[in-house]
Amino acid sequence: MPLDADNLVVKARQALRVEAGARQTPPVAIRLEKNLPVASGVGGGSSDAAAALNGLSRLWKLDCGEAELARIGLSLGADLPMCLKAKPLIARGIGDELSPLTEFPALALVLINPGVAVSTPEVFRALSRRDNEALPPLPNRLDFHTVRNWLATTRNDLEPAARIIQPAVGEALKALKKSGAAFARMSGSGATCFGLFETGNIAKRAAIEIRARHPDWFVAATRSMEAD
Repeated sequence: MPLDADNLVVKARQALRVEAGARQTPPVAIRLEKNLPVASGVGGGSSDAAAALNGLSRLWKLDCGEAELARIGLSLGADLPMCLKAKPLIARGIGDELSPLTEFPALALVLINPGVAVSTPEVFRALSRRDNEALPPLPNRLDFHTVRNWLATTRNDLEPAARIIQPAVGEALKALKKSGAAFARMSGSGATCFGLFETGNIAKRAAIEIRARHPDWFVAATRSMEAD
């Protein structure tokens, strides 16, 4: 993980400083505790940068609304605006057209990274086509089963290319399905994959089983956010 100006947290601080001016943005010390693999396709760096933008805006008492922070964030990465929202939503365009969801259940998940990084630019270069259909509409009633069935009708256009570049992605998906995941898919541009489980306890047991079989992998049971 870079600790210099290439780190997204440092870029976020600098972008806010350029926007507000040096007089309003005195020096700060930032400590980053990283609990996710680097370059793993789950938006960890973008979430860190979003937290830095939100936190520094409050610390420096800047007059920055949500729209302005989203504009600054978008200059750092396409997924920064959704990370700034930090709630269940549908993202369109390059990630800048956001539709927050008023209803969405918390979902029990297991995240797996097989210990490899996948280059996002390389994955995009390997795409066979880019004119795929948009997301189907969400079902009217949202619970574990309807969300699982809806996910089965969707896709990650980057997954086939990532699996060719890094076969370990396929191994991670197999491990999730073997552990009883009701649904498994690669996250983002990889190589992290997620499995959907009916309850948190089932997800925790699955994580323990996978970790025992693959002690060198990153494995974590977690829960997604519920829409308020």
